[in-house]
Amino acid sequence: MALDEPKDTDDTYTIDGFTFIADKNFMEKAKPVKIDFIEYGFRVSSGLVFDESCTSCSTTGDCCG
Repeated sequence: MALDEPKDTDDTYTIDGFTFIADKNFMEKAKPVKIDFIEYGFRVSSGLVFDESCTSCSTTGDCCG
């Protein structure tokens, strides 16, 4: 998640006072997407399946796509 301005290729969602912007093509690949507010920020989960051998960001499977 990052701060951004909407582009023509994005969809915008306003949920409980928060506005989310997501690339339409990404959303098609990632759906369903769930964003939970937790004690120190947000937890994002989606339908994306990551290769368990991916370790490019020092974690297994969480950041690779």
